[in-house]
Amino acid sequence: MRMMAVLVATIAAMMAASPARAQTYDPAYPVCLQTYDINGGYISCSYTSMEQCRLSASGGAAQCIVNPYFAGAPGKRQGWRQAR
Repeated sequence: MRMMAVLVATIAAMMAASPARAQTYDPAYPVCLQTYDINGGYISCSYTSMEQCRLSASGGAAQCIVNPYFAGAPGKRQGWRQAR
C-alpha cells in the first residue's frame, strides 16, 4: 500500500511540473523588440540597431530593449586586453 502511495505521489509531481521554456533572447542580435498584448506579448531579438527596432515598435504597444545575452562580434572580446 505504501508503494502505491509513493507511485501516485511521484506521478502527480511529474504531471504538476511545468515544461522548460526555450531561450527568448537570440544572442546573434544586440536589440530586442518587446511587445505587450492582452495575452502576454512576446520578445523578438532580430534587430541590429535601436533605430531599426524603433521603426517596428512605433504605433504599437512595444518597446526596444538591449539584448542582455548579445554575444558580440565573433572573435572579439570586449573589455579584455592581452598581457604583454
